[in-house]
Amino acid sequence: MAWFEYRVKDRGGRDHTGLEEANDVGVLITSLRTQGYFIVKVQEVKKGAIFSRETGKAKVSGKGGGVKLDDLVIFSRQMATLVAAGIPLIQAIDILEDQVDRLKLKLVLRDVHQEIEGGKSFSDSLRKHKKVFSEIFINLSKAGETSGSLDIMLDRIATYLEKSSALQKKVKSAMIYPASVVSLAFLITYGMLVFVIPKFAQMFEGLHVELPAPTRFLMDLSHSLSQNWILILGMIIGSIFGFRALLKLPAVRIYWDGYIIKMPVFGGIITKVAVSKFSRTLATLIKSGVPILASLEIVSRTAGNLRMEKVILSLMDSVKRGENLSGPLGKSLVFPPMVVRMIGIGEETGELEAMLLKIADFYDTEVDTAVDGLTSLIEPLLIAFLGVVIGGIVISMFLPILTIASKIH
Repeated sequence: MAWFEYRVKDRGGRDHTGLEEANDVGVLITSLRTQGYFIVKVQEVKKGAIFSRETGKAKVSGKGGGVKLDDLVIFSRQMATLVAAGIPLIQAIDILEDQVDRLKLKLVLRDVHQEIEGGKSFSDSLRKHKKVFSEIFINLSKAGETSGSLDIMLDRIATYLEKSSALQKKVKSAMIYPASVVSLAFLITYGMLVFVIPKFAQMFEGLHVELPAPTRFLMDLSHSLSQNWILILGMIIGSIFGFRALLKLPAVRIYWDGYIIKMPVFGGIITKVAVSKFSRTLATLIKSGVPILASLEIVSRTAGNLRMEKVILSLMDSVKRGENLSGPLGKSLVFPPMVVRMIGIGEETGELEAMLLKIADFYDTEVDTAVDGLTSLIEPLLIAFLGVVIGGIVISMFLPILTIASKIH
């Protein structure tokens, strides 16, 4: 038996997709034609992509890769529409299973369908797939089931995920340009050192002249790179893996997470993103009726920064003692004073969730401004850096020629 992914059209010309287990492709095609479908495409799905029912986890190495935030936005928005239209939950999932393009999500939805048929709730079925559905997705779904407003909660989830996705894209756009330019500069420099400078070195050897110090340094560096490139590459790879291993140690991770929110240039953006994420997540949970302690616990697990997580856990302790949120936030020195004041006002007026959403919207705009400013700042610096590095190499290699020319004159 093997699994096959198929795409067919019915007599009305509508597209249908699905996954089916069959002895071979011929048996499946015969079965589909018997049901009145016209075959568009049938192909076998590799074993690495098939859902593992024993572990309950979708393997990453399947066709289409991992489930992205945009996939979940579309799924939750469509699911909200179907549930609001009065379509039964199982039937709605069945419809969306046929609609989604990403294989991993398709397989997860198939399992969710089976779990619900087996008597589990929608949120409990999602909980089995925490690598796909976040804590906030699961808990808001549970709140929707409890209150009888699942469609509203799913729509709220979609809005939250849309904002999160937009924020992620802004940060990535800020990092991609400088990373690309630095990588290009590294490749150009490496190419000149390994391929161009050795040719100059051969020419200078025949001239029998004393070379200037910058030229000798570059020639020695070129020789070292050419002879020891395997060792150097191994050291670079080892350093990367070593750094990642160190970050798994809690003491190192909390120090690093504290450093990155204070580092020059990028620290401000990272802090703004963290504040926006904290505010929007907490506001969405509170607005959906999730108790404050449970909301803070979920927010701490989704913080993505141990320093921020520690602050949020201290908030939980304060709430348990009957204190407000703004006090511990002010002592943390992580959240800006304006945020602390706004949260305090929100608590006093009973409009905490509305105030948190205003904070999130404000910091989303701040991230936009910071990203634009960062690009404007980094662009001339990178151009200057490229000019100094490449120009320095060129000048160093032409110094001996200029020296010889001056002696001739």
